[in-house]
Amino acid sequence: MEHLREYIDELQDEIRWNNSFHLTQSKLVAAAQRAKQEIEEGKATTMDYDEL
Repeated sequence: MEHLREYIDELQDEIRWNNSFHLTQSKLVAAAQRAKQEIEEGKATTMDYDEL
């Protein structure tokens, strides 16, 4: 019975994740397009991980 509860919990988590991703997917696409455009226009700079 415990395995069944865990399985259901995992399914519910996956559904929440999918819903969350679906809601933000268009924003992610827009951000990627904006980044690509900035790279093409020479506005982007190389990221220095030491400065984070």
